Formats: sequence, structure tokens, C-alpha cells
Amino acid sequence: MKLHSVDTVEAIAPEDFKKNYYKKNLPLVITGLSKQWPAYKKWNWDYFKQIVGDQKVALYNNVKSDAYTPINTADDYKTFGEYVDMIKEGPAAWRIFLFNIFDHAPQLIQDFTWPEELMKGFVKKYPMLFTGGATSITHMHFDIDLSHILHTQFAGRKRVLLFKYEEKNKLYRKPFEVLSLADFSNYSENGKTPDYEKFPALQYAEGYEVILNPGDTLFMPAGYWHHMEYIDSGFAMSLRALQSSLGGKLNGVWNLFGMRSIDTVMKKTMPKWWYNFKLKKIQQLASEELKRHRA
Repeated sequence: MKLHSVDTVEAIAPEDFKKNYYKKNLPLVITGLSKQWPAYKKWNWDYFKQIVGDQKVALYNNVKSDAYTPINTADDYKTFGEYVDMIKEGPAAWRIFLFNIFDHAPQLIQDFTWPEELMKGFVKKYPMLFTGGATSITHMHFDIDLSHILHTQFAGRKRVLLFKYEEKNKLYRKPFEVLSLADFSNYSENGKTPDYEKFPALQYAEGYEVILNPGDTLFMPAGYWHHMEYIDSGFAMSLRALQSSLGGKLNGVWNLFGMRSIDTVMKKTMPKWWYNFKLKKIQQLASEELKRHRA
């Protein structure tokens, strides 16, 4: 893999952001955006535990889903308070995914502002909280609705790998899914890399790497692949904005209601055939990438 650093600024003028990052489909870290919000100083584990500690939440471990696993299937359930107590004790490879804390504590909406000076189209019904214990992993994927994302890290550090959507065949995308077949777990430890013998096209994937610190806001353009590893126990919030183009919106709708439905039905009715079909297609597309780069 060839990895670049992500541009980082403390603040940026809206016209510069739109011209140099939004329109060019490039990621950016803004370190000062969240520091203007009450949430920056107010939000912490104890505060969340106080207001939503009794809420039951879905937990996810570090095991990659297989061919027979329906999308977003939880591995366990606990109350939010129990979860906080667990990850406070030390490294715990469990994360909470797509928890709409604002449904249960709507007062939190007052603790941040939507940065509409940077982009329009925010889906204000669905700000999402993402939490993870130290060592937990969000495996390589792209967001199914193809929205632009502003991902703000409030507590703990997180290592992030990013790739443009067009790198999908080098990343061994599973057909009709948003996931990569390749495993990037702990790729940075002791010089470890993904398995290039098993996934040779990964050698030619070009992307970005960044470590998010508390207060950092990462702009992830629509369709970007991302793999996240929690260095420390922490939490972040994602604000989503629909693409401005009709084509972008329609592609997101297809993924949500067409692609995902087909995959779910096939996994239930013809799982073995569907699995073999996907593997064959993945290898075919990856082989074409290898031929193109080695020519």
C-alpha cells in the first residue's frame, strides 16, 4: 500500500474547504472545529453514563463477518453503563456501532452546531455516536448511503486508514456488500502489513493514514473506504451530509434498498452458491488490477 498523510488545519475558510477538499474529494482533518462546541468540554464517559446508562446497546467484537453473516449483526448486548464500566477496566475489544444517543437524550443536540458553512445536506435526524474500547477495530468498509462524513473524535486516539471508493477492486470489495475481504487488523504493529500473498492487489492500493486525537474532526468524502483502530478507549460523533448530485443520492438509495436487500435474500436462500460467486468475482477483478499495474 502507498499511504499519504492527511492535510491538517486548525480552521479553514468555507470557500477553501469547498474548492480544495469537498469538490476534489479529498480528506481533511480540522483540529479546531469541535473546540467551539460545548460538547468539547462537556461530553465524557461519566456524563453519558448518567443520562443514558440504562439504555441497551448493541456491541460488536473484532471478528470480521463471514459470507453468511447479515449486515450489522450484533455480537452481544449490554446497557451503556455496563459497557462503560467494562472498557474503563482496560483494553476491551468491543465497540458500539450506530448508536443514536440523541434519540434517548435529545438535549445533547444543543451541545454542537451543524457546520453548514462547509457543506449542505446534513441528515439532522441521524447524528451518530461511535464508541470503542482500546484495541477494538472497525474493519475496512465504506458507508452504505455514500454520504459525506464529518467524524469528530472526543475521547481517546484512533488510527484511520482511508481509500477512495475507486480503489475497491484493489481492496477486494465483496460484491453487493460494503466490506473488504482483506483483513487490515493491527496492520501497523511491528511493521505488519495486510497479507500481500493472499491479497496481492493490495500492494497497489493508494490511500491515506491519520491518527485522530481528541478534538480532531475528519472530513471523509462520500464513498471513502475506512478502517479504524482504537488506540485508546474513546468515542466519536459522525455528522452525515447527502451528496449534492442527484446521481450520488440515487446510488446511496440503491445501496440501502436494492443492493442490501439482494445480498440479504441470497445469503438466506443460496448461501454457499452466493459465497462462491462472490469469491470468484473478487478474484477476477483483483486479477485485472494486477495485470494493469504489472503491464
